[in-house]
Amino acid sequence: MRNRRLELLLTLGLISMMGLNLVLCGLLAATYLPRGFLATEVDAAVAGAASTPTPAAPAEQTDVVEQRTIDAYARVSPAVVNVTTRMLRQDFFFGVQPEEGSGSGFVFDNQGHIVTNFHVVDGATSIAVNFTDDVSEPAELVGVDPANDLAVIKANVPTGVQPVRLGESKTLRVGQRAIAIGNPFGQFSRTLTSGVISALGRTIETQDGKTIRQAIQTDAAINQGNSGGPLLDSSGLVIGVNSAIFSPSGGSVGVGLAIPVDTVKRVVPELIDKGHYPHPWLGALGYSITPEFAQRLSLPVQKGVLVARVYRNSPAALGGLHGANQEVVVGNRRVLLGGDIITAIDGRPIDSSDIMSAYIEEDTRVGQSITIDYLRDGKPRKATVELIEEPSS
Repeated sequence: MRNRRLELLLTLGLISMMGLNLVLCGLLAATYLPRGFLATEVDAAVAGAASTPTPAAPAEQTDVVEQRTIDAYARVSPAVVNVTTRMLRQDFFFGVQPEEGSGSGFVFDNQGHIVTNFHVVDGATSIAVNFTDDVSEPAELVGVDPANDLAVIKANVPTGVQPVRLGESKTLRVGQRAIAIGNPFGQFSRTLTSGVISALGRTIETQDGKTIRQAIQTDAAINQGNSGGPLLDSSGLVIGVNSAIFSPSGGSVGVGLAIPVDTVKRVVPELIDKGHYPHPWLGALGYSITPEFAQRLSLPVQKGVLVARVYRNSPAALGGLHGANQEVVVGNRRVLLGGDIITAIDGRPIDSSDIMSAYIEEDTRVGQSITIDYLRDGKPRKATVELIEEPSS
């Protein structure tokens, strides 16, 4: 009998200890289970009933901006090529020596035309285009425009490679995302870098002393070998052609410059059709008039272009414009005086010689007639002239 009582007491003790363990397990479960796991589910798990599985944490979603960059690269990168060139250079000690160069470019259309920089192919005796590490095609030079540092070459494009899509640069805003794809140092093919548009309307001086206006400045890393590659917006549209960097060290310091795509759309079709771009030419040079300049020379207006020189047989000369007829010294500067003062072209005010040059280059074409408002001896006059192609020399 005593043994039966002892067994009963031991059994009750074990049951009590099991109950305590179950309570402790319930408390631990409430502490460590994921948030949102209901108390009733804890109770059911402790009771041994069929419980609802803990829901899996949602997969981490890609950032929207990040995904747009990924999509842009996936669409455009197959059309970005590595342009390799061979040229002959005169060496002082060894005479004429072969030299290799490299840059970037992108497929422009379905006929195999590829856009790159003029300085990438300048002087090349042979050109090759690498689409991948295994696919290289010889290329021929189609046309060049040194003044805008643009060139077009042509090669057999592999099946499936689609041309880039062009955006527009006139609607760009500082702060927009900018994506560069190219081949830095000729080794790291199809490298993507990203940043923002840092500034607009910058000026690039080309190798032959010409001026490229409205250049796009970006902090997306651009290095040697990126020249000729596309600068994209966040939608993957080409907004510029990477052309130059400003760098005291020669490496990327966050100041890259790109030729605006509006210039590409204006120039490249002419390069494909004619082999060169016919730059419209007025044939008049002058000084920008400022209020201080006007006061010191007693000019009748405070803004405009004081014509210093008119080229013989130029549109300006045929239109009757006069250049300077005297020379004076203003401070430490010699100034040519006596010429007409251009104040407007086609009704647009001309405040400086740079504005006049930009309007002729960007907004007119060879063969187009323009109307010039000017002053002679303080009296307003008009002239209508037809622009011709700028002479090569």
